[in-house]
Amino acid sequence: MANVYLALLHHPVYNKNQKIVSTCITGFDLHDIARTAITFGIKKYFVVNPLPTQRAFAERIREFWMDDASLEFNWTRAEAFKLISIQETLEQAVEEIVKLEGQKPKIIATSAKPRGTVSFDDLKAEIKNTAQPFLVVLGTGWGLAEEVFEKIDAVLPPILGDSDYNHLSVRAACAIILDRLLGK
Repeated sequence: MANVYLALLHHPVYNKNQKIVSTCITGFDLHDIARTAITFGIKKYFVVNPLPTQRAFAERIREFWMDDASLEFNWTRAEAFKLISIQETLEQAVEEIVKLEGQKPKIIATSAKPRGTVSFDDLKAEIKNTAQPFLVVLGTGWGLAEEVFEKIDAVLPPILGDSDYNHLSVRAACAIILDRLLGK
């Protein structure tokens, strides 16, 4: 199993007017990304949002899937939800990884804009050949705010299709990214 963690950042991210905002947590992002994360062997999936009501919303959904009736109804969904850790800040997610691993993770950002500093192939090889933990950071809204890029070690290239349209859902982007980095 790879030593990779995942964070979905809801703040600081941009809206379509390039203003820094906090986006809402969606049930789809909790369910779908947790299932993708467990499929690719992610150690923990951090859902990061500074708004207490948003964290409470996510926690209610997570707790629902942890009770006995839900385990019996859909144990695979419950297994995926065990990966979720709801945090207020990216720094708290990094601190949790340091507690678990004894060292700071290499933080890898994602972006739909061409600002990549590491290729998927190079990062895949690095993950495979080192015990160092990695934290892959996904943004919501219209992407990670510039201040996030000041805290990271590398940026993956954008996922490009065969058209000029480039605004994948974070769930789709996550699945593609994890397949490229951790897939067989």
